[in-house]
Amino acid sequence: MPWGVLLWPALLLLCLLPGVLPALINPLNLGEVGAFDPPLWRLTLTHLGLVALSGVVVLALGLPLAVAVTRPGWDAPRQLAETLVGLGQTVPTFAILALAVPALGFGWAPTLLGLIVYGLVPVVSNAVLGLSGVDRGVLDAARGMGMTAWQRLWRVELPLARPVILAGLRTSIVYNVGTATVGAALGAGGLGEPIINGLSQQNTALVLCGALLSALLALTLDAWLGLIERRAGQMS
Repeated sequence: MPWGVLLWPALLLLCLLPGVLPALINPLNLGEVGAFDPPLWRLTLTHLGLVALSGVVVLALGLPLAVAVTRPGWDAPRQLAETLVGLGQTVPTFAILALAVPALGFGWAPTLLGLIVYGLVPVVSNAVLGLSGVDRGVLDAARGMGMTAWQRLWRVELPLARPVILAGLRTSIVYNVGTATVGAALGAGGLGEPIINGLSQQNTALVLCGALLSALLALTLDAWLGLIERRAGQMS
């Protein structure tokens, strides 16, 4: 088991204990860190909920899209789909959120939309890469055994492409841990709240609190998803 699987969540939990972050940051004379309302553990759970929910939606949308465009004869739709999905990372996150607010209001809804649009790129790209990279000989052998197209997809293509698909999901989720901090400006909560409050109050210590916890959460998710990815690679 990689050391990060245990180290990063342990450091994250330690920093969430009351009084730990003020004791670490206040001596740096960057500003004053007092009690948090809501508490840091609740902000972390809110942040994790945003990232997890967006990851589920991204996978539910991105994987079927990748499966559809990797079927034989779908080369042109595949290029179009990759181009359209790729636009999500060319448009700044603030712009996506600003465009979503008039239609969806403030809170979780526009933030989730931004996370979904931003997170689709690595999932779709990796899923297309993984499914396209399945050995044609293996598929011909499965066809010769009498497997239907659905059986070949479910029992051959997806299991062989699973490590690459999980790598894309891992990248998407880790990126969105940082992106979700922007949602605090729209009232979505999460670890962006200390950052936004610190910027508005010119309190660098608060900004450091939010940034440190976001980084530890990203490292924790990256380590655990990396472990799952390696286990999936061993099973393929």
